[in-house]
Amino acid sequence: MVASSMALFLPALSACAPAVRANGRHMRYAAVAPHSSSSSSRGVDWVKSTDAEYFQEDTRPIMLFDGVCNLCNGGVRFVRDNDHNRRIRYEALQSESGKKLLRRSGRSPDDISSVVLVEKDKSYIKSEAVLKIMEYLQVPFPQFALFFRLVPLFIRDIAYDNVANNRYTLFGRSDTDSCQI
Repeated sequence: MVASSMALFLPALSACAPAVRANGRHMRYAAVAPHSSSSSSRGVDWVKSTDAEYFQEDTRPIMLFDGVCNLCNGGVRFVRDNDHNRRIRYEALQSESGKKLLRRSGRSPDDISSVVLVEKDKSYIKSEAVLKIMEYLQVPFPQFALFFRLVPLFIRDIAYDNVANNRYTLFGRSDTDSCQI
């Protein structure tokens, strides 16, 4: 974020890949129904094209994260340590799988500006992704998520964006070309 933790990652795929610059776009939506914007200009239905690859045999959600961000890698380690039932899988946004899953979620494949949680039928970004991830963890995190849902989405996302936009300055980047988990 060791042999037992390797099972958490997508099978036969690298969880980490070299960094790719974000395109600077900040799309403002909390949850994306995958069919709403899953097709690209070439007519590819990214939901259908990724369903068999990522959700046919394993329906656990996939947490997409910035693989070179120290804060993000720490967040994955935190989630892994508090997900005793191994209910979440992980994939770096910069990996080929991460790019496909971003497209599935209606996001640009080079947008590494937000953590994304991809479920079979829905994707979440920014603070909604964080709260949804908390719901999958052990007690007391689902209760914390319920409490934080009382804060309006736009306020949660302003706080999220402030941290996300300064994450490299505040927490640094990995010195290597791949994530540390």
